[in-house]
Amino acid sequence: MVEPNKGGSLSGLTESEAREFHSIFMTSFVGFTAVAIVAHILAWMWRPWLPGPTGYKAAALDGVTHYANLVLSYLT
Repeated sequence: MVEPNKGGSLSGLTESEAREFHSIFMTSFVGFTAVAIVAHILAWMWRPWLPGPTGYKAAALDGVTHYANLVLSYLT
């Protein structure tokens, strides 16, 4: 037979266990959110979600040309 919950909590955790779980949960949530924000910023820097008037190809080729010229200037 199941004993009734004497602590008054639906989860069955004590107050200190609930606080510990909450702190771990919040730390994990904030960490995950921070990683997601950084990933979205890097994705936006790589390829913006809203392309410019010339589209994606022109912007991508401009970056490649710029970096190729930079590397070639160091080699010569």
